[in-house]
This record gives sequence, C-alpha cells and structure tokens, in this order.
Amino acid sequence: MSLISQSARPKNEVKKTKRDETEVEDGNEADVGALKLKKKKRGQELVMKQVKEMKKLENFLFGSLYSPDEFGKEDNQVDADDTAKGSDLFFTDRSADTVLTVYKEDAADDFSEDETDLQRKPVWVDEEEEKTTVNIAKLNRLRKLRKEEDENVISGSEYVSRLRAHHIKLNPGTDWAQVDKSKGDRSSDDELTDEENEDVADDILRTNEDLVVKSSSKLLPGHIEYSKLVDANIQDPSNGPIHSVQFHRNAQLLLTAGLDRKLRFFQVDGKRNTKIQSIFLEDCPIRKASFLPDGSQVIISGRRKFFYSFDLVKAKVDRIGPLVGREEKSLEFFEISPDSKLIAFVGNEGYILLVSTKTKQLVGTLKMNGTIRSLAFAEDGHHLLTAGGDGQVYHWDLRTMTCLHKGIDEGCINSTALCTSPGGSHFAAGSDSGIVNVYNREEFLGGKRKPIKTIDNLTTKVDFMKFNHDSQILAICSSMKKSSLKLIHIPSYTVFSNFPSANMSLHYPRSIDFSPGGGFMAVGSAAGKVLLYKLHHYQHA
Repeated sequence: MSLISQSARPKNEVKKTKRDETEVEDGNEADVGALKLKKKKRGQELVMKQVKEMKKLENFLFGSLYSPDEFGKEDNQVDADDTAKGSDLFFTDRSADTVLTVYKEDAADDFSEDETDLQRKPVWVDEEEEKTTVNIAKLNRLRKLRKEEDENVISGSEYVSRLRAHHIKLNPGTDWAQVDKSKGDRSSDDELTDEENEDVADDILRTNEDLVVKSSSKLLPGHIEYSKLVDANIQDPSNGPIHSVQFHRNAQLLLTAGLDRKLRFFQVDGKRNTKIQSIFLEDCPIRKASFLPDGSQVIISGRRKFFYSFDLVKAKVDRIGPLVGREEKSLEFFEISPDSKLIAFVGNEGYILLVSTKTKQLVGTLKMNGTIRSLAFAEDGHHLLTAGGDGQVYHWDLRTMTCLHKGIDEGCINSTALCTSPGGSHFAAGSDSGIVNVYNREEFLGGKRKPIKTIDNLTTKVDFMKFNHDSQILAICSSMKKSSLKLIHIPSYTVFSNFPSANMSLHYPRSIDFSPGGGFMAVGSAAGKVLLYKLHHYQHA
C-alpha cells in the first residue's frame, strides 16, 4: 500500500522535498562556520586579555618593565601591536639602583636617613638563618672569617654577611664607576678648580693597588694564606747553591747570589720575573750579598780577605781590602746598619770589625769572649747584638764603643743566628741544636733571662732567621735538612701549620727575605732556585 502511495505522489512534489533538504543542509553549514569564527574571535580576545593581565601583574611586582600607558587613554585603547613592537624591545633596568650592604654599620655610614628609607627591602628573608649556628673555627677554610682569635660560633645571618664581605674583598668592585655624592651635582660644562684638577689627576695616575680592598692589619694564627708563584730566578737559575736573596727597598728589584760567583738582579712581578742584569766575580764565590738600606750599593763577600762593593747608580764594581791592620782570611759574614753608615764583619777570635760604607775603611773594632758567629743591628744602627761560642748575647753601644749588657741565652751552648725585629723591641737567638728563643729586648737588658717563647720546631742547626716588615712573622730555617723552614706567628708565638705543606719541596733552604710590604716571600735553596710565594694577608709587595 505504501509503495503505491509513493509511486502515486507527483514528481514535482518529490523534487521540492529534495530542494528543501539541500537548503537546510547549506544553512546548517553556514551556522557552523559563523559559530567557529565567533569562537576564534572570542579566543583571541581572551588571549589578549590574559596578556594585558600578565603585563599589569609584572609591572606591579617588578616595576615598569614596559612602557607606561599614555595619558588620556584607557587600558582597552592601548594598541597591542605597538606594545609588542616597542615596549618589549626597550625596558628600564633598575638593577643598578640596588645597593649591596654587608654590615648594618656600613650602610649607616654610606647613606643618609632619607636614602635609607628609599632603599629596597628584601623580598624574602630566611627565618632559619637566625636559628642556625655555624662553627667557623672547626673548618680550616672558614677560619679566615673570624674577627677575633678566640671566636668560634656565629649565627647564620652573621655567617652570610661575612661570606658576602669576604667575596667583596676578593672581588672588589669598580670604584671609578660609583658617583661621589659628596662633591654635589655638577654639570659637564662647569669648570674644575686647580685643587679638583689635581685630585682628578691623582685618581687617573693611581696604581691598581689602591683599588684592592685592604685587609686587616692583624694576622691570625693557625693557617697562613699563600700561593706559589713562578720562581724568582726562572729566567736565569743559578748553577750552585743560593746563599743570599734580598729585596730592594722599592719592592720590585730582587738580588740573588751564590757559589756560582754571579750576582743577579730580577724585576719581580710574580709572573715573568724579568732578569735585569748579572755580574760575574771571577775570584769570589759569593757567601753573602746585601743591599745598603738606602738602596745605593750592594756589598758582596766570600771566604776571601777582601770584599766587593757594587754601585747601583754608576754600575761599577770595586774591590776593597784586605783591611789595614787585620789578618782575617774570611769576611764572609757581615751585617749593615739600618742607617747605611756601618758594615760589621765577623772577625777572628771574637773581634767585630766596623767598616765605614763611605770610605770602606776600618773605623773601629769590638772584642767579645770566645768566638763570634752571628750579629744583628738594633736602635737604628746605634746598638749591635753579637753572639757566639760562649752561649751569651752581647749588647754594644756603637756611640761609646762599649758593652752595655751581656746575658746567657737560655739552653744555648753555641749560638748560630741572631735577628732583631724592625722596631727593635724583640730579638731571636738560634743555636746549633735547632732551638730558637724569642726575647723582649728591654726585659733582657733589664736582667730578665727567661725568653718569651722557646721554639723547638727545628731539629738541626739554625742557619738563618728573618722578621717581616711588621714583625708578625718570623721565618727560621736550617740548611742541613730538606724543607726545614718554619714561619712563626709572633703575637701568639705559634707555627703556621700549613707551611710548608706535606707535598711541598723546598730542597735545602739557605736564605729568606720578605718584600718591604710583606706581599712576597723569597726562599733561596741549595738547588739554585729562588722560590717565590705570595702572602695574601698583605696587599702590597
């Protein structure tokens, strides 16, 4: 029945029905396309809105990283394309406005109250720092953070601030880039006064040493910070043992001398150590060479009846001697007075020979009991200390040529070395048993025979001793044993335990010297090398 009815339906009616279905399908497709377009636009608007919100949040948290809105325009009127092209390319860097302060007292000195109020506060503070404690005396690498010798435990925040201070000390900033607000605002067209011009010239001509953060003048005991540099005589090593090393007063010139009969001069910088000159003395293996304190001459001696004088200005070598009236066959041991006026030679049978540095003539003699083996000047050259085979230390007044005092060096049988501190307040006496006694000179002259400290770290004969420029370090060595060299911390009279290290070879040390500023230490050895070390506590050579 249905088939008949369908077949009976007119043809035009069937066509109309098909046309209507096609139109409905086309309308549905148009609606779907419009819907997709609307969703796409809505998504773009949502993304743009999120970008704006992100930028607002960034500006709120970190400042104006992007260009601010123009006056008279609303947020929705800002062109997104312009913002992306312009403000993303250029932004304001405010990191230079932040100021790093290590200690609170430093910040108070550097900024006024108004500027302190404007200073940014830290975004986050770790509350655990105050609860945490750190033992800075337990680990060797943390001991350099101590302010006092007996300081042990500090708080976490104090530990952080000291670490920052140590970092700034090792990595100093560029002071020339900081604005000096004390001079006030000045335009580039303003003219400077003569005094200001001189200050500017001084700033330009100053050395890089002035930019280094100065360390505290107090040297702490225990460990000494040092580093090994290129050998001082790397460009011309000696063919024999080095018996003398000494820095010139300008801290750049170093002399070396030894049994190869050559006197060498090097310009010490710790990197190249350029050789300047060498002098060959054919008939004198050099046992000792020393600058005059005024830096004008070098006195050279050996196991000979004569000695040499080298004039640094004229570059002239003069042979002096034998001394009139004396029969000494060797003038190898001597000391020069701090005022550069006298040379005291060790003579025979307890005699001390005094020679003028100007005339090179014998001007006087002193006589002590027994044999003389060591001597040292004090009181700017007015006093002379001598010691020898009788185990006593003699004090001489060179103005009256008399003996002021003599006293027994405790525990000493044969004295082998003497050394006085630069200020003359202390002296050290070494013996053939390796014992070194350190005395207060005034107390010793007053009758006190007990030394301040007895140092027994050497086991063989003490050959050489030397105080550094500020008397905080005493170097002692023995040439009879390998690496037999010790550095003594004088305020505490203890040995620096990390020098020399276990894997360090000093060979057989023969002589030691510190540069005038204390930054360099040179060690002459029997191998013909002059080892050079940088002492980090001292910023200047």
